[in-house]
Amino acid sequence: MNPADAAGAVTEVSIMSMFWNAHLVVKIVMIGLLSSSVWCWAIIINKTMLFAKTRKAMDRFEQVFWSGQSLEELYQTSSQKPTIGMASCFVAAMREWKRSFQNVGASFMGLHARLEKVLDVSIAREVEKLESGLLVLATVASTAPFVGLFGTVWGIMSSFRSIAASKNTSLAVIAPGLAEALFATAIGLFAAIPALVFFNNLQGMVARFQARMESFADEFSSILSRQIDQHVGGERDRAA
Repeated sequence: MNPADAAGAVTEVSIMSMFWNAHLVVKIVMIGLLSSSVWCWAIIINKTMLFAKTRKAMDRFEQVFWSGQSLEELYQTSSQKPTIGMASCFVAAMREWKRSFQNVGASFMGLHARLEKVLDVSIAREVEKLESGLLVLATVASTAPFVGLFGTVWGIMSSFRSIAASKNTSLAVIAPGLAEALFATAIGLFAAIPALVFFNNLQGMVARFQARMESFADEFSSILSRQIDQHVGGERDRAA
């Protein structure tokens, strides 16, 4: 093979030529996998930014919460702006707390249970917001290799049919078709590997955020429980 022929062979097996020369089904598989990869990277970037924002917001809220500022002042400040993470749990619990006190003649029986329920629901909502979109990463990570394999198998079958029709088993004839078919598997792995890595990483971060919120909810619930006991004790003293 002279240099000109070698250059032509290299051009024929380029990435773009492999795509354009592939079978229609293989092209659809490649386009689907590339679209899935772009979608996954959009989710990854969005979640990375959201988690960084959530971590900073939780750190700031914890610092203010344990700084000695009164709960009423913190509630007034937090309720006037959008909240995420612990701040959302705090605002929801304080809102239930204030409703109970605003209801004249209301009993404090069951208030602690209602506050815990509100905190649990708030945590569940925050976790749901953090986890939204991660299912896409899990789906792509588990299915993309098999979709790519399907494209590869289809491409190989098409190549063998072409070989049978031309009755030419030369490697120069077989290689381009096999390369086009295997390219689909490569794209499938290109989509699946980052999706799997970031899904595990982001899911672990969600678990850590959830643990922090649950720990805060337990501590805040204990604070409110002590205040409920003080109010109940005061009512008993006045009744006596």
